Amino acid sequence: MTRMTKLMAATAALLTLGAGAAMADTVKVGLVGEMSGPFAVFGEQFKGGVEAFQAINGTEAGGKTVEVIIKDVGGPNPDVAKRLAQELVVRDKVDILTGFGFTPNAAAVAPIATEAKVPMVIMNAAAGGLTGASDYMVRVSFSLPTVVPPMAQWLVDNGYEKAYVIVGDYRPGHDTEAAFLEAFPKAGGEVVGNVRTPLMTVDFAPYMQKIKDAKPDAIFAFVNAGDVMAGLMKAYREKGLEEAGIKLVGTGDITFEPSMPAVGDAADGVVTSYPYSMEHPSELNKEFVKAFREAAGSDAMPSIMAVGGYDAMAVIYAALEKTGGDTDGTALVDAMKGMEWESPRGPISIDPETRDIVQNIYLRKVENVGDHYGNVEFETFEPAK
Repeated sequence: MTRMTKLMAATAALLTLGAGAAMADTVKVGLVGEMSGPFAVFGEQFKGGVEAFQAINGTEAGGKTVEVIIKDVGGPNPDVAKRLAQELVVRDKVDILTGFGFTPNAAAVAPIATEAKVPMVIMNAAAGGLTGASDYMVRVSFSLPTVVPPMAQWLVDNGYEKAYVIVGDYRPGHDTEAAFLEAFPKAGGEVVGNVRTPLMTVDFAPYMQKIKDAKPDAIFAFVNAGDVMAGLMKAYREKGLEEAGIKLVGTGDITFEPSMPAVGDAADGVVTSYPYSMEHPSELNKEFVKAFREAAGSDAMPSIMAVGGYDAMAVIYAALEKTGGDTDGTALVDAMKGMEWESPRGPISIDPETRDIVQNIYLRKVENVGDHYGNVEFETFEPAK
């Protein structure tokens, strides 16, 4: 009976949160991000994106002050993410949850968002169909399967008929692999091999040797950003795959902007598909990059995660304006459905049925753009769901 009583009390606390929070003058947003450890750059990007948005747009929405409370999940730690989300909802009484660099973390927190009826705005976690985990989940990042078909078609159109696939061994990697295995043959290509690698490995030498021996025309890669992506790039060069005529392409994770200075010219010429580049040629993006660097440092390079932080705040602010500051979770999510706005990445919207983002996908090529190597967009694919 003691266990049951505690469970009922916790549930009651979750369910009654909305009424008290709706009366407050401050809207609290709880951000669960990777602020330390090997993926600390993810959290830094989220934080810089949030700060850039508030520097441009202020700290008020719907007549209330918006306060962001940041919690460090450290990496792909679903149990920790769940505990932090519970603390944010029950103890800190946040009105909205956001952040989430990794899909396993977001999936673990989804039941809490549902139980408490608290909106959960995803800044990065990119597995396919993720928003189906909770009716209170809205995603402003991207879905990995949507970025794959443009790259598959580009490879075939440019004479790369045989490809080898390498992905991180977790759900987003599996989704990306499955999408390529479907899209590439459909475009007229042949997959000659595929391999899954440990999530946090930085030693890709054995995999690159195996791929070189298979003699594909191209490697299609998805691995995590940061040190993992740098390890992939290093092994590709050191094992001589470029000299062997094997083209490296992939999702934008393998040319993650904050890691580019460490990689240097090793990434030169790599082609990727993604919904954002720091080099995106719009006035809003220039304003965003400037504000991001003022928040995160003069040499900081914003990525899709920084834009995810920016657009999470954009959709939260717009929803609060629509509800007149009412923080009822259902009302906020309903306000977000179908919303359209201009992002630093271009025009985006929230699908009213799936609560997932709809946006352009860009093909980009790494080039020297003056004082750094950047992802230069050269082809645009219209909004994909």
